[in-house]
Order: sequence, then structure tokens, then C-alpha cells
Amino acid sequence: MKIYRSCTDSELINLIKGYDQAAYKELYQRYWYLLYKHARKMLHNEEEAKDVVQDVFTTLWSRVPAIEINTDVAGYLYAATRNKILNLFDRGRVQQVHLSTLPHPISAAESKTDYLLRERELAALIEQEIARLPQKMRCVFELSRKDNLSHKEIAAQLDISDKTVKKQIVKAIKVLRLRLGPLYHLFSFL
Repeated sequence: MKIYRSCTDSELINLIKGYDQAAYKELYQRYWYLLYKHARKMLHNEEEAKDVVQDVFTTLWSRVPAIEINTDVAGYLYAATRNKILNLFDRGRVQQVHLSTLPHPISAAESKTDYLLRERELAALIEQEIARLPQKMRCVFELSRKDNLSHKEIAAQLDISDKTVKKQIVKAIKVLRLRLGPLYHLFSFL
């Protein structure tokens, strides 16, 4: 009997490609909780987070013959989890997808293209909301978040106090959080 715990992630994936259930179980145990914590942080809902992670692993197993992981396994699993969460936000509710009922499995290229498109749409939505902030607030927020300036640097550049800078940033975050709703939590990932 092989000792799967000593296998690297890549070795486990190669074993899984041969439909090795014990290797799949080891990968599942290795990453389930980490992915669950990540999903729960983004969704703020334990059941939805569990569903998303379960769906990621179900998809992985159902795509075994065509699986191509060009990055590290952890990165692949995190990206798959993030895509599932974006799908949930897109639909506004939890939807379980049974890949076995689809006529053709989704290729990795289609998945990556879809992910990139969603990321661009989300970035555009966030930029739209930032543009709607009052001018002074937007200026302070962009100097802080886009130019990575400290409060002191912003205060010096705009000839305002550090406290005013801090207040403007806090207000901007509150406004964005209110306008973007659950999408706000994805803001930190872009």
C-alpha cells in the first residue's frame, strides 16, 4: 500500500489521472479545509462555502481524463474555488451544477477565458463605483489604493490633515461596501 501523505501534489494528480481514489482522498483531505476557509471568508455563509468546495472537488474528479494543471495544484484549486464563487455572485444564489449531465466537459481554455472575462467585468464594475465617489474622496482613495501612498504622503500632496485622509478613506470604503454588496469582498483579490 502506498503512503499518499508523503506524495507531492503533482504526484497525487498523476495518480488521480489513473483514477486512484486513495490519491484523490488524500488531495481532498489536504485542501478541503483551506478551500472551505477561503470560500467562507468570501461568501460569509458556511453552507454555500461547503457546497462550493464540494463542487470544486466533484468537478476535479469528473474531469480526470482531460485534467491539465499548468500551475501548482494549490493555485489551480484556489482559482477553481474563486470561479465557482464568482458564478454564485453572478447568479445571485447557490446553483448546483452536475457536470455529468453536460454533453461535453468544459475545457481548461474555456474556463480560463471565462475567468478572465469575469475578472475584467468585476474590475470595471469596481472602477465604475470608485468613479462615482465624490471628487475629493475619490482622489484620496485612489492615491491610497492605486498609488500606494501613505496617509502622510497623501496629506502632504493634497495639503490636508492626516485625519482628513483617514476619514475620507474610511468613508470611501463604507460607500463602496454599501454599493458593491457581496462583490466588495472580491475587491481585495484584484
